[in-house]
Amino acid sequence: MKNFSIAILTLLFVLAFSSVFIIYEGQRGIVFQFSKIKRDSTTDEMMVFEPGLHFKIPFIASVRKLDARIQTLDEAPDRFVTSEKKDLMVDSFVKWRIVDFSTYYLRTSGSVDNARALLKQKVNNGLRTEFGNRTIKEIVSGDRDSIMAKALESAASSREELGIEVVDVRIKAINLPTEVSVSIYERMRAERTAVAKEHRSQGQEQAEIIRATIDAKMTIMLAEAQKSASTMRGEGDALAAKIYSDVYSKDPEFYRFYRSLEAYEKSFNSKSDIMVIKPDSDFFHYLKDGSNTNK
Repeated sequence: MKNFSIAILTLLFVLAFSSVFIIYEGQRGIVFQFSKIKRDSTTDEMMVFEPGLHFKIPFIASVRKLDARIQTLDEAPDRFVTSEKKDLMVDSFVKWRIVDFSTYYLRTSGSVDNARALLKQKVNNGLRTEFGNRTIKEIVSGDRDSIMAKALESAASSREELGIEVVDVRIKAINLPTEVSVSIYERMRAERTAVAKEHRSQGQEQAEIIRATIDAKMTIMLAEAQKSASTMRGEGDALAAKIYSDVYSKDPEFYRFYRSLEAYEKSFNSKSDIMVIKPDSDFFHYLKDGSNTNK
């Protein structure tokens, strides 16, 4: 009897536990009975359970919980074409949430992946229209806010079609495709290289001009210095000649004697000790006997 009571209590506990389900804050619940969605008997609409404690038929009904919080759709960048037929890679994200759970479930089967795919297609269609009506200059010059506002307006229809409210659409980055960016960078590099070569050639030209100017100035300075040196040397020679002339006019004999001594000194100053010369040469005039020197 005791074991039977325990079994009855256990069965009642399992039945009670299976008949209760909790929907937490930020969630909504849909109940299925025999794989069919439970509907309101009066309105025949899908029953969506709010957060709280609810009851269901045990072992027959099952609960599917849906996220009612704001979610983020952030996929890989997509390619868009401007009015100039130029490609742009646009990186964007969407903030969305479920507002009509019955419509959402009927359109997406409760799959978040299906909802994201449908929502991405709708938002991208709006963005593609806005980018197609603008040039790259208009997009880059600050028209991004208008594009996001228009895309948000175009995505508003997802409320009736998908049961989803698009809270916000934001563009994170707008870039050129990789192949276009590479060609642009190569062209910029070539242009900068050409400019650098031009500046370098202009610098070399200026260097040659400066070098030629300095060489001309140096040549002129050397010529003027040589001219001054020649003038000074000529003036010195003239002064020396005048001094020699004055000395010669005062005592010609002494002058000849002094000059002969200088010649002797220069001649016998070398290491050579042999000199071939006639004995009666005038070179030895003052080395001969005194009879000649007393004339």
